[in-house]
Amino acid sequence: SHVPAEAAFQDDGDSESDSSSPRSELVEWQPMTRPRYEGTYHCEFCPYSSRYLCHVTKHERTHTGEKPFRCSVCKRAFAGSGNLWAHKRTHTGEKPFSCEVCQKAFARSHDLTIHKRVHTGERPYQCGTCEKGFSKSSHLLYHERSHSGEWP
Repeated sequence: SHVPAEAAFQDDGDSESDSSSPRSELVEWQPMTRPRYEGTYHCEFCPYSSRYLCHVTKHERTHTGEKPFRCSVCKRAFAGSGNLWAHKRTHTGEKPFSCEVCQKAFARSHDLTIHKRVHTGERPYQCGTCEKGFSKSSHLLYHERSHSGEWP
């Protein structure tokens, strides 16, 4: 069953779940705030669409919990092949991404990007209540609990 193109949203992001066990039920769809996009291929579960079938196939795994890529060393499963390749570095110790400032090395390019904020002082995540800035989204989420009283 396809979703009408006018209800579709573009989201070619690369979010993955680290859990190796499939979900027992489908994840409830939440509306996205991305621009509307008339794609060729449509998700069977929500208004997501893309010009690329492989993107829709990968996206649909966020609903089904399917993780077809399995590590041959520890048997952990992943929804995307890229995450499997990055995971394999935990077994090999390979860290191909290095900071040009301090030479600290990382297995994932995203971790290097976040690390560089130590040197630049960049704080792209801002609290909507007090306007305090954070270098990591997880730090902002933790901070926001101080305003709501929801401490762990």
